[in-house]
Amino acid sequence: MILESCLCRGKSASGMIEMESDFSLLVLTLGIVILMTILIRGGLRRMPVPCLVGFIVLGMIIRTADYRWGFMTQQFHSTFGILANIGIIFLLFRVGLESNLTKLRRQLGRASTIWIGDVSLSGGLGFVAAYFLLGLTLVQSLFVAVALTATSVAISVGVWHEAKALKSPNGQLLVDLADMDDISGIFLMAILFSVAPLLTNSGGEALAPTVGKAVGLSLAKFIGFSGICILFSRYVERHITAFFKKLQPIPGQTVALAGFGVIIAALAGLIGFSVALGAFFAGLVFSRDPQAVKLDTPFTILYDFIAPFFFINIGLNMSPDISTTGILMVVVLVIVAFAGKMLGAGASALATTSWSGALLLGISMVPRAEITMIIMQRGLDLGDWAVPPNVFSAMVILSLVTAIVSPIVLRTLLKRWHPRKE
Repeated sequence: MILESCLCRGKSASGMIEMESDFSLLVLTLGIVILMTILIRGGLRRMPVPCLVGFIVLGMIIRTADYRWGFMTQQFHSTFGILANIGIIFLLFRVGLESNLTKLRRQLGRASTIWIGDVSLSGGLGFVAAYFLLGLTLVQSLFVAVALTATSVAISVGVWHEAKALKSPNGQLLVDLADMDDISGIFLMAILFSVAPLLTNSGGEALAPTVGKAVGLSLAKFIGFSGICILFSRYVERHITAFFKKLQPIPGQTVALAGFGVIIAALAGLIGFSVALGAFFAGLVFSRDPQAVKLDTPFTILYDFIAPFFFINIGLNMSPDISTTGILMVVVLVIVAFAGKMLGAGASALATTSWSGALLLGISMVPRAEITMIIMQRGLDLGDWAVPPNVFSAMVILSLVTAIVSPIVLRTLLKRWHPRKE
């Protein structure tokens, strides 16, 4: 009995030492990753490659290293998964915070025609390619299509700002179009999540009433949640901001701002929407108040710390093995990604601007990053029936290609056809 007791204590102590060792390795990895994100930002600052590319590649490097040394425990995956989910909230909160709905309404007439062609063609071509050319299922094809409707506003806007062309008519139109793409992409994501399980469990015309009911319920929730957010923004938000301004200086206000953003995101999740959608609405709630938007500067510190983990986790979830079939899928989807925006946005813009301006707008809308990857990551979390690993990996490569190639081409064309010269 004494011997057994000693053995049990020995095993318990050994287990505790092993757990402490795993935790120490996890903390060490987190520290290295945080430092690497700073180096990546500094190294890519003067290059046409956006930081998110470096973050995704960093995740891929960690994943490849794990194949060699096997240091990624379950605790490692859980921790990075939690940080990535919080990163999604901060990403979409900032997207909403930087949206200017008042300004968007002024250009709605000009931008809406281009936006309709842009979303319809980029999503339509994506579905056709995924369903008919690549042989994906209906739901998988819908995930690809919805993901391809989005645009990364930050990538192209940065190039236009660098060229001092962002305040031109086409530069402002680009910002409005990208904002509309983000909003529609998030809305379509919410609808897709509500109907995807129904489409998977059965098929045929008999499903149409059930799907229609699910879409109608989602629309009702969307309208109701939007109404609550509008009322909160109009009558409550400024009082809350003023209260925390008196209570604490700017850093405290920033933490409060982030806290309310997380709460609103969580409420959206509790009523059946995705937390990502709630985070976007939370940003919109505070975007109308100039006093709250000023808090964005210290908020950037929190954003820069947590948001990279979302992109790093994407690299971690990507398989390093790309078969011939995978390469074919990447090629098809990349071609569709360029064609959808070049034709959908570029050709549609010919009615309101010159051919050079239309070409600039089309190329500017090509990059896919934040919203696209959020949709694909959420689909991957649902399982293979929504987004299989090979499709996820192909879309990650698509994001990398569009985020690298488009800014390089755009920078060259902006030097040749500056919007102010039109």
